[in-house]
Amino acid sequence: SKMSYAHYHMGSGSRTARRSLEFGKTHVVRPKGRHQATIVWLHGLGDNGLSSYQLLESLPLPNIKWICPTAPTRPVTILGGFSCTAWFDMGELSEDGPDDWEGLDASAAHIANLLSTEPADVKVGIGGFSMGAAVAQYSATCFAMGRYGNGIPYPVNLRAVVGLSGWLPGSRSLRNKIEVSHEARRRAASLPVFLSHGISDDVVLCKYGEKSAQSLRFRYITFKSYDGLGHYTVPREMDEVSNWLNSRLGLGGSS
Repeated sequence: SKMSYAHYHMGSGSRTARRSLEFGKTHVVRPKGRHQATIVWLHGLGDNGLSSYQLLESLPLPNIKWICPTAPTRPVTILGGFSCTAWFDMGELSEDGPDDWEGLDASAAHIANLLSTEPADVKVGIGGFSMGAAVAQYSATCFAMGRYGNGIPYPVNLRAVVGLSGWLPGSRSLRNKIEVSHEARRRAASLPVFLSHGISDDVVLCKYGEKSAQSLRFRYITFKSYDGLGHYTVPREMDEVSNWLNSRLGLGGSS
């Protein structure tokens, strides 16, 4: 399931071809019940798909198949150029956004590719933690606009997006792009989004999570903040995610 980074950027000049990056190993949690939904879950900076797998396999969601990819290993500016798994290259967090729109597009396309082969009657979604939540939220804007930042059509009909301890990269410019398009606003209004954040998060400040919720302007957006929670997930937060997915995706029973 490895996808070369340059795959989505053929013909966009030699610079991207030289930066070809491989995505890592993908782990899959098979549904224990009837397969009604498939969600790609994205790990945080420096982590991998196996830890996502371990987080998700114990959730009481028997009707969901979880796909847990691993990001490419790349030099990361905020870490002084140190290489680790990262969905895109990032510097300091700001509303004006990343320099690495290419990296965001490549990761969003890799995720859409993982979802594109799911059966037509299965609802699909994207979730993630920290930098993974940033890509999940970016994917939500690609869905709303009907295309990636590079203009290539976005191929997946997203039904749910979950972001824990994350932010929306380039929130200001993305919000403007959605607001000027009636069609994008209509699609945004159809996509349920669940965002949550620890108030004591000193890695990705809670204010960035709140700003993202305001920037997305999606009709069905839930933002939860947790007292005393730092930059990690806790069982009660995952319980909320499970309940929200169950109700939003109409899981269980025979429906």
